[in-house]
Amino acid sequence: MSGRKVFRISGADREDYLQNLVTSDVARLKDGLIWTALLTPQGKYLADFFLVADGDTILLDVAEGLAKGLMQRLQMYRLRAAVMIEETDISVARGLGGAPVGAFSDPRDPGLGWRAYDGRGGEAADWDAIRVAAGVPESGIDLLPNETYPLEARFERLNGVDFKKGCFVGQEVTARMKHKAKLRKGLRRVHVTGEAPVGTKILNGKGQAVGALHSQSGGLGLAYLRLDRVDDGMMAGDAAVRLHEDG
Repeated sequence: MSGRKVFRISGADREDYLQNLVTSDVARLKDGLIWTALLTPQGKYLADFFLVADGDTILLDVAEGLAKGLMQRLQMYRLRAAVMIEETDISVARGLGGAPVGAFSDPRDPGLGWRAYDGRGGEAADWDAIRVAAGVPESGIDLLPNETYPLEARFERLNGVDFKKGCFVGQEVTARMKHKAKLRKGLRRVHVTGEAPVGTKILNGKGQAVGALHSQSGGLGLAYLRLDRVDDGMMAGDAAVRLHEDG
């Protein structure tokens, strides 16, 4: 799998250090792979990544384009913790179906199969179509650093945030969004007839701005929508947009 960087986190404080920073419960590393994120103190998305235990260390699997900024943030938060972070040459493989021995089920959705970090080869598939069908956002397309709020981007549904674990960076804002009235905006699956560039504005049948169309594949897409303006006449440029039955 190209476009990924894997880092190794070691040291006696590695789990406590991460537990105080990321949106997911690091204690769940004993059960396998975790998908999580680092937020700004204002609760906005900075980077999403996977964590997995590897002996007495933890591997961190992140998109290459996010790696530099994420490492700078993690080093800033390290302070005097007994933690070391180093880049590795470990490759990432993924495949469909149940996880074979030595691999880990993708925690976001069963349809995304498994990931492995032991040098094996992966499986060819239309991964973008699989991701969009599962409603899983992608950084740089659906997840925008310093802009996106994780709850509006399906993080809770995809096991990317845990409200029972205690504090994490940006937790206060995220918790307020969780416990207030139903979210008025968010990322949703949509049916798309036609094509439109990523970021194309969506208008409803009344000509009101509804949001923007992002990932698209196989007649489906992910759109950031103002939910109270959704109707049956939505258009993104020349592409017709209809809310997916399951959202």
